[in-house]
Amino acid sequence: MPASERVSSRSLGPEGSACELLTGGELTVRGRIREASNAVLFCTVAYDGEEASCVYKPIAGERPLWDFPDGTLAQREVAAYEVSEAMGWDLVPPTVLRDGPYGEGMVQLWVEADPEASLLALVEDEEPGDGWKAVGFADVGEGRTALLVHADDPRLQRLAVLDAVINNGDRKGGHLLPTPDGRLFGIDHGVTFHVDDRLRTLLWGWAGEPLTAEAVEALAGLDTALSEGGFLAVRLAGLITQAEVAALRARVQALRASGVHPEPSGEWPAIPWPPV
Repeated sequence: MPASERVSSRSLGPEGSACELLTGGELTVRGRIREASNAVLFCTVAYDGEEASCVYKPIAGERPLWDFPDGTLAQREVAAYEVSEAMGWDLVPPTVLRDGPYGEGMVQLWVEADPEASLLALVEDEEPGDGWKAVGFADVGEGRTALLVHADDPRLQRLAVLDAVINNGDRKGGHLLPTPDGRLFGIDHGVTFHVDDRLRTLLWGWAGEPLTAEAVEALAGLDTALSEGGFLAVRLAGLITQAEVAALRARVQALRASGVHPEPSGEWPAIPWPPV
C-alpha cells in the first residue's frame, strides 16, 4: 500500500481518520508482544482503502489486579485517551474500545518511537546537569548509586500533568514514545483513575513547582468538560465508574487550587518497579 494511504502517528485526531479506521477496520493479528504482563497483540487494521499498524489488548487477556475491578483495564486506556484529547495535548495515541478476534478490547494506533531520543538517564553526579530534572537516586549494584534524571522537556511536563489528572499508577520509561517528528506519546494507561492516590511515575522532576500557564488553561477546560452534563463526563460514563469520574474532577480541581505539580504522598510507592 502506498505510504500516502497509510495512517500513522502523524495523522492523529480525536474523531478523525485514525479513530474511524481503528473502530471500523478489519483487525488482523500479526503477532504477540510477549514482554507485556497482559495479552498485547500486534495487528494491522484495514478500512476503506487505508491500513495501519495497531495494538489490540483483549479484555479476556487481562491479568486480574488486587486493586482494580476485573475486566476494566481496556476501558481505562480509552478513558486516558479521552482525557488527553479534552486537554488538547494529543499525548495518547488514538485509542478505541471495540470487538476483535478475541472479544472486546482496546485498540490503539501503533507509534514508532525514535530510538535515538533520550528522555531518561542515570548520572554519577549529585545534581542534574543543564536540561535535566532529578527524580532520585537508584541502586545500580555493587553498593553504588546513580542519580536518575529525566529531560526538562515541555512535552514531558505536559505528560506529568496528565498523569496527575488520571492518577497514573505505572508511568515507566518504556511507556514514553518520542517520535522522529518531535512528538511525544505516552502508552499503557490501564492502571489509572483509581479513586485513591496511586500516582507512581518517573516524572517527579517538577514536583512542587508551579504549573505552566498552558497547564492551568488546560485544567480549566477540563474542569468544565467534567461538570455534570459536560461532554467529557458523558464520554467517560461508559468507561469508568461514577465515583472514579468524581475523583477525577476532584483531582483537577485540587491541581487548579494548588497551582503546582503534585509531590509524592508518602502513602504509596512513588516510582514504579521496574522503572523502565
